[in-house]
Order: sequence, then C-alpha cells, then structure tokens
Amino acid sequence: MEVRVKVNKKGIIVVPKAIREEVRINEGDIVKMRVEGGKIIIEKIDLWDKVWKCCKGSSEDAERELDEEEEEFWKRA
Repeated sequence: MEVRVKVNKKGIIVVPKAIREEVRINEGDIVKMRVEGGKIIIEKIDLWDKVWKCCKGSSEDAERELDEEEEEFWKRA
C-alpha cells in the first residue's frame, strides 16, 4: 500500500487508518523509527511478545516486566 501524507510544520505525520489497520497499530502502541538507505522505517514494538519470551514467572510477573520495560523505554526516549 502506498499513500501520500503531508508533514506539518512541527514534523508531525499522521499514519492513515488503512495503514494502521494493516500493521495493527493502535492508540498507545509504541513504534521505533530508523533511517535505512535514505528511507524512514517505522516498526511496531510488540512489548508483550518480548516480555512473554523472557518472563519465567506468572502473568502478574510478565505484566510487571512489561510495565518496567515501558517505563524504561520512556526514560530513554
């Protein structure tokens, strides 16, 4: 899918609904951005998948890890 969007003066770009739906990006999700070969790449970060792969305890432990990971992400951002 290809669409054209306008960048506002503060650099804000709105991701069209059709693209958000295609890659399952929802309000509150976290994405990472990088530049590769002059192109901007935006990827959704699946924190639940990351936590479940590393957590060896209960679902409460996994949720706590997820909260800590998100908090740490925002401190680094």
